Amino acid sequence: MKKTKKLWMLATIVCVQVVFASCGIIDNTVIPDTVVLKEWQAGQTVSADVVEAFGGIDKCFAAEPIPDGVWERMQGKTYKENPYIGRGDLRHIRALHWDYDNQMHVGEMIVNREIADRVVSILRQLFDAKYPIQRMLLPDVYDADDETQMRDNNSSCFCYRAIAGSTKLSKHARGLAVDINTLYNPYYKDREDGTRFIQPATAAEYCDRTWDFPYKIDHDDLCFRLFTEAGFEWGGDWTSCKDFQHFELIEE
Repeated sequence: MKKTKKLWMLATIVCVQVVFASCGIIDNTVIPDTVVLKEWQAGQTVSADVVEAFGGIDKCFAAEPIPDGVWERMQGKTYKENPYIGRGDLRHIRALHWDYDNQMHVGEMIVNREIADRVVSILRQLFDAKYPIQRMLLPDVYDADDETQMRDNNSSCFCYRAIAGSTKLSKHARGLAVDINTLYNPYYKDREDGTRFIQPATAAEYCDRTWDFPYKIDHDDLCFRLFTEAGFEWGGDWTSCKDFQHFELIEE
């Protein structure tokens, strides 16, 4: 009788363990849900436990061929049929980034394959330093409308478009320019009639670089140092206009 009771108790324990395991719970420990990272849901926040369960920080930084789902999202928005650049010329970057909320955020970016490894390295160094980047979403989320994404302080790279106010293709159209924290680091150009053209239009106060504010990029900034050391020029150093968010590859 005692032996039968012991066997029954053992079977019960095994059954309970199986039920807990199927629910993601073993020994009162909840197994972190890594769906956000497996599906790479940019814009979501993740905990250190989720990152560890996914495979660690290193696995969260990579430049890879553009996945089919991402490519489909780009059609007619950031990507338009053209004779200059195609899918094989571009790479999809996965990266994590911190913001002032002290949380890890999931980010993504499309860049030219020529700069992909450099940008991954820069984003990893910014992450390690807990450099604040508010958003890192593909511009397709904003229907590739540059004004809208800049007002939302989004950081991005590729978008097949012309330079603001012209018909000349931007280096963004080739995936060779990266914009960081765009609302607080605007583009502006002073016109001959004395007026000033600003993008985004809501960023007039941030054109004044004499005061300190969050996300500000200047010559003492880590983001400035990393990009310029990697062979990019900063739009904040331009004389005909200022583009404080903008880093583009120097080409000979």
